[in-house]
Amino acid sequence: MGRITFNGVLLLMILQIFLVATTTGDETCETDRKMEERCRLHNYKTVKPLLDYFRQVRNELEQSETKEKQISELNSDLMEKYHEIVRIHETFKKEADLLNAYKNKVIKGEHDLLLCQNKVDKSESIINSQQNTILKFENQLSDKSTNLENCQVQLKSVNSRLIEKDENIKRLNEIIKNNTEHQKTLELELEKSKSILVKHEKDIQLCRSENNKLNRTSENIREEQKNIQLKLKDAETKLIDKVKENQLCQSALHKLSPTTCLPFGDYSGVHQLNVSGIGLFNVLCDSQLAGPGWIVIQQRVGGNENFNRDWATYRKGFGSFESDFFLGLEKLHRITSLQRFELYIHLVTRYGSAYNARYDDFKISDEDNGYSLSLGKCNGTILEDALRDSENMKFTTFDHDNDKAFYGNCAVWNEGGWWYNSCSACPLNAPYERYLSWRVNGYILLEEVKMLIRPKE
Repeated sequence: MGRITFNGVLLLMILQIFLVATTTGDETCETDRKMEERCRLHNYKTVKPLLDYFRQVRNELEQSETKEKQISELNSDLMEKYHEIVRIHETFKKEADLLNAYKNKVIKGEHDLLLCQNKVDKSESIINSQQNTILKFENQLSDKSTNLENCQVQLKSVNSRLIEKDENIKRLNEIIKNNTEHQKTLELELEKSKSILVKHEKDIQLCRSENNKLNRTSENIREEQKNIQLKLKDAETKLIDKVKENQLCQSALHKLSPTTCLPFGDYSGVHQLNVSGIGLFNVLCDSQLAGPGWIVIQQRVGGNENFNRDWATYRKGFGSFESDFFLGLEKLHRITSLQRFELYIHLVTRYGSAYNARYDDFKISDEDNGYSLSLGKCNGTILEDALRDSENMKFTTFDHDNDKAFYGNCAVWNEGGWWYNSCSACPLNAPYERYLSWRVNGYILLEEVKMLIRPKE
């Protein structure tokens, strides 16, 4: 801009000089017309360089304007590039910081690697020394093992010799014992024979003296023998009658001993049943929960009984009638094979709500068929028949896996025996704190469970 203003001032000065020159030239021409041509030539010569310079200055002004525009554009480009260079510098600075951090990490890693290498070298030296000691011990052990084998061979030969000697000693002892016993028996027989001879002599004398008497009383003896035979026959007939009476009493007792809780009516408590194949055994009868005549076959009322039992224990039954118990699979099979039974399940949740499920054809098969479960139709207050998942399933314990699960034994998983399918929807023999539940739109946790059966009316 300074150059442009300077050129403008210079142009004004040239114009003023041009005007002065033209005025002086005009005055000269007016005084002397003859000098007109000369004046023109003089003016032309005077003005021409000025005009040329003016043209040059104008061209330079135009060029300077274009250059100013280019310079302004270049300045804007330079500013943008400057900002870009600043950004690049900042990124380079950040990357340099990261590079320094990475270098520090690499240096630290190399230092740690050197430490680890030193540790590895130390451990390798220790391992090599230990291997050398192990080789020494192995060599010593092999030597000792060979010596031990030789000693064992010698010991076996000695033992075989000792066994042979022991057997020979036993045989000799048996021979001596037999000889001594035979000698004793011979001595006893000799004494007996002597005493018998003495007795025979006395008997012969007595027989001779009493022969006459016997001849006289033989008829009386025959009559007494007949009387004794008659008495024996009477005793035999009386004994047979008593045996028959005993059999009749046992059959009558068997008939009087009930096979269910129905004869006890409203009298709850422990009573005795008599079922064929098992005999007499105690059961818990319940007449309050669902009416008279129910046999409690399983009870969970908050006791500490462990239900994670083996097959033999579940077959026999376990627990206490006063707390938690399971009646036993074999008893259930024998009872339910006599007639048709119904099953009543009483459930109490941890929030105090009570529900029940009732099945009209409950039956347990024999042991050869795994004590499989049959249920019949279901009704009750429970919303979902979760036990249906166990129908026709064999019983499973941790030592008898009869379920259909693909990932192991359900009795191990649920910590209790049950009629599992693929791990049941209602494992009623599971522990309280985790798995004792019944599936109803999810699972409800149970606080109390009772299973009862009675003959179907």
